[in-house]
Amino acid sequence: MAQYVLQMKNITKKFGGFTANDNISISLKKGEVLTLLGENGAGKSTLMNILCGLYKATEGSIFIEGEKVKISSPKDSAKYGIGMVHQHFMLVDTLTVLENIILGKSGNTDLFIDTKAIKKKMDQLSTKYGLNIDPDRKISQLSVGAQQRVEILKALWRNAEILILDEPTAVLTDEEATSLFEIIEKLTNDGKSVIFISHKMKEVLSISDRIVVLRAGQLIREFQRGEADGSELADLMVGRRMEESDYAKREIEGSVVFRVKNVSYNKQSKHSGLNNISIDVHKGEILGIAGVDGNGQSELAQLATGLLVPDEGEVYLKGERVTNFSAKYFIEAGVSHVPEDRNKMGLVGDMSITNNLILKSEEVPRFSKYAGWLTDAKSARAYAKEQQKKFDIRCASVDQETGELSGGNQQKVILARELSLNPELLVAAHPIRGLDVGAAQFIHDQIMMARDLDCAVLLISTDLSEVLLMSDRIVVMYEGKIMGVFDGINPPTSQISQALAGKEHGTSA
Repeated sequence: MAQYVLQMKNITKKFGGFTANDNISISLKKGEVLTLLGENGAGKSTLMNILCGLYKATEGSIFIEGEKVKISSPKDSAKYGIGMVHQHFMLVDTLTVLENIILGKSGNTDLFIDTKAIKKKMDQLSTKYGLNIDPDRKISQLSVGAQQRVEILKALWRNAEILILDEPTAVLTDEEATSLFEIIEKLTNDGKSVIFISHKMKEVLSISDRIVVLRAGQLIREFQRGEADGSELADLMVGRRMEESDYAKREIEGSVVFRVKNVSYNKQSKHSGLNNISIDVHKGEILGIAGVDGNGQSELAQLATGLLVPDEGEVYLKGERVTNFSAKYFIEAGVSHVPEDRNKMGLVGDMSITNNLILKSEEVPRFSKYAGWLTDAKSARAYAKEQQKKFDIRCASVDQETGELSGGNQQKVILARELSLNPELLVAAHPIRGLDVGAAQFIHDQIMMARDLDCAVLLISTDLSEVLLMSDRIVVMYEGKIMGVFDGINPPTSQISQALAGKEHGTSA
């Protein structure tokens, strides 16, 4: 038996003159968790897309169980027992779990699908690995964590022995992440092998048998479990000494930019509503909204950007009561938005970086000609190059489609567009979700600079450490209600933890 279930030897991948992977070699043992660690754009996803048959390597070889194989398509990859759970799930919301799992599966020539046999196998796999999936439920009815388990079940049902998990905890609650780690342990104990891609240092250190650090398309170093700590790994990822951020907190002095007063929306719902909430966000303040995902934070962000009309209560912008709830009105009133889903809500993936950067400014004289009928391409491109440099957007050129960028660079495009508008209110929802430590620190620095220029910031995050790090004041939401408001200077973490669990500590914000 071969020592390794997988070997990728001397893999190089070039896109024109850009080298995404530069002579990388990795190996994977049976029953092992191998973590790929690196900044956004380091080459991790490109390497895995080669393994999955989505890209073809420019140079290099792949070996499965010691035998050289050719992987030219996802079908080839599946044939060799490789399954990938992408960060953005490949599921059809309107179909059931069972329908998603068998979708596209070739080789069944029967006129009728034996659903009874399929369900039996699914149930066996679900029970064995603790997946707890109902095959008859529609994907749209499932939580994010359950959808991820469907992706894992789909790979296992297709006989995957090697499972690639791309940023698997980026959209999970702490409880769901713990459940995922238990599933991974069961998989590896059963002899399955896992390639784990993550930026979260704590989980990388706890779950990995080996860690491979990639930077700028090159393999920098490999560690066995326990050989490196988080600081050393972070430094290697970014190629410099990472200093821990310690942002100065502010006393509230500025005028109120954004106010909601006794606002309710769909208040009968505990997980997609707002129940009589009141908050103020002041000029030059970061107000952090903490809470487990699905407790009204998305609705609050939509309210603050004109995408949602409240059922009850009043909303004020710069002292004026809002009656026109439209995105256009809020944009013109000086509200910028970093949305929670950068792909669905923040960018047009098949448009260039340049066009994404001017999405809200097409009619600005600098970018338009002939009375706004046409975009001045030369001027727009020059502006995009300025923003690329200022916000460290790493790309082949500003003509590149944003869908081809890494998550961190996509987020920088959004931040560049939104901050270039010099907003009076910035609504930032999960701004570093799925980002590496270097990109996360850059994003935080930019938000803090906006605050220091007297922008009011409404920061929404399920990452409590992020809220504690950034916020001048902290509001905890639970089931659509405000459980407490806390000072960001020396915040009382025990009280905040209680509020996160639903214990009220006062509601004046």
